Amino acid sequence: MRCKARITVLAMTACLTLSACGGGGGLRDFRSTSAGPDEFAVTPSQPLQAPPSFSELPEPTLGGTNRADPAPRFEAVSALGGRVQSGGVPASDGALVTYASRRGVDPQIRSELASADRAFRDRRSRVRVPFTRRTSRYYSAYAGQSLDAYAELERFRAAGVRVPTAPPR
Repeated sequence: MRCKARITVLAMTACLTLSACGGGGGLRDFRSTSAGPDEFAVTPSQPLQAPPSFSELPEPTLGGTNRADPAPRFEAVSALGGRVQSGGVPASDGALVTYASRRGVDPQIRSELASADRAFRDRRSRVRVPFTRRTSRYYSAYAGQSLDAYAELERFRAAGVRVPTAPPR
């Protein structure tokens, strides 16, 4: 009987040791495990086209775009039936942009938010309990900042806001 108990303990220890060696990670792991290029940053170019007349080519502009360069946002808008805007903000959205930037626009906002988010994730990822199952830390890191969509829907309806449609639970 003692031999069976030893074998059982040894087998359980081996299983725990092997399971601890398993690689975690996943789509929402905050650490990069790859040193290679980002395959999602590569976009195919459009085929080159010869102009109708090589003697009437426009002057090249510094920092200008090439017609063969990919423009996924414009291609998506035109594919969905929208109007392709050559640059800037469409006139129909001018009032929205003016209202959103009424207190000024900070040109460093993206870098500030990125560094604040990195610090937040670093603070949240330092506490680790040994021998726990490795899962995605994305949802646990941002749990205090997430909204329950259906609770918000009920809150708006209780406040008298007309919500004509909502997806089922």
